[in-house]
Amino acid sequence: MNALIAVSFMAALTVVLASLVVIANHWLAVQEDPRIGAVEAMLPHTNCGACGYPGCQAFAEALVRGDALPGKCSVGSAADHEKIAAFLGVDVGAEEKRVARLACAGGNNVARNRAHYEGMPSCAAAALVAGGGKACFWGCLGLADCEQACDFDAITMDAHQLPVVDEDRCTACGDCVDACPKDLFSLHPISHRLWVACSSLAKGDEILDECEVACTACGRCAMDAPGIIEMRNNLPAIDYQSGRLSAEPTQRCPTGAIVWIDEVTGPVKGRAAKPVVRQGERVDAPS
Repeated sequence: MNALIAVSFMAALTVVLASLVVIANHWLAVQEDPRIGAVEAMLPHTNCGACGYPGCQAFAEALVRGDALPGKCSVGSAADHEKIAAFLGVDVGAEEKRVARLACAGGNNVARNRAHYEGMPSCAAAALVAGGGKACFWGCLGLADCEQACDFDAITMDAHQLPVVDEDRCTACGDCVDACPKDLFSLHPISHRLWVACSSLAKGDEILDECEVACTACGRCAMDAPGIIEMRNNLPAIDYQSGRLSAEPTQRCPTGAIVWIDEVTGPVKGRAAKPVVRQGERVDAPS
């Protein structure tokens, strides 16, 4: 008899709790705007985060709320942006394309290795062993963590084990920024074409024993572009807000550490920079 009462009580309690759940679901449910799903379907579904939101779903929600415009998606095509804008009845929005820039030009033909690294073929792993085998502590280790991290095939390693960014393919997702243990990548508007391709904090010509294209902190670029460039921590710091960017500050750089990134030919050095002749790996010892 007691067992029957217990079973009946549990059955009644189950019915009551189920009813409460149904009522709560009805009154507390948050209705999702059906436009969110429609907009998400028009997005590229890469979930790269380049738009500033954690994924395409979150970006779709922001578009529907009016917190963002379609042009902020750096992966979708212009046609995709226009389609979303027409669907929501908003402007496409002007968003300057951003790309990853590498602050190093020290391939193995110009930069010396002080030790031969043998281990897991990874920059992150090599960096744990006294900073890697490169003589320049700040230089690219060339083991392609950035290339492997890029889901858009925007980074390839050149013949000298240096990453090259394809501006057309780059979505500014930031995966290369996270992957590089030397913090050599950063994201910039594509119009930032005056660029310091070096991260060395050393000063003087002695650094050239380690890397032939390193910045020596001579300050010529800063002298030639006052108000645009100033020296900070032995490196040129460019004021990209000045609106007066040109290739002129590169012209007297003796090593080519500051370059103009041409949209067709890539990094262009100034006339004073010595040409790089060596095409094989640099194996010489410091003098």
